[in-house]
Amino acid sequence: MIQNSGLTQHGQIRDFLIQEFKLGYGDANMLVHYALQSDGQSAAGASGASLQEITSQIFAGKTETQRQIHDRVMLEVEKFGKFEIAPKKTYLSLRRKRQFAMLGPASKNRVEVGLNMKGLAGTDRLVLLPAGGMCQYKVFLNNPNQVDAELLGWLRQAYDSAG
Repeated sequence: MIQNSGLTQHGQIRDFLIQEFKLGYGDANMLVHYALQSDGQSAAGASGASLQEITSQIFAGKTETQRQIHDRVMLEVEKFGKFEIAPKKTYLSLRRKRQFAMLGPASKNRVEVGLNMKGLAGTDRLVLLPAGGMCQYKVFLNNPNQVDAELLGWLRQAYDSAG
């Protein structure tokens, strides 16, 4: 079915599978990797660049404030314990047994923190996302001071629920 669709781009195929079969993001993503015989490594991670180099590339041309927000979030999350960082082209995926958060520039002056956890009502700050996406929630930050106890509580809950 994938071959007959005429689609060749990973994201296009994934979105097709989500819509056609009502699959979640992760299941559709796995099927695309199987169909394309890819190993699931991002182009960013496969480049051979260090994590520091990839992070610098992600934030190249962005505001210094965005990088400060990123660095502050990472400093706090590192206190939780062990996790893996899977660099993508435009963000970092933070993983334990599965992804618990993603972090990257969202727009000119904001950083987006995507969170995977369940059971919380959305708020003006903790934006509930539609089912089937990469994350269940997102939070936008435009100042390093917004890396506060509330955000860290959500990050901790996502971290703990990821195994």
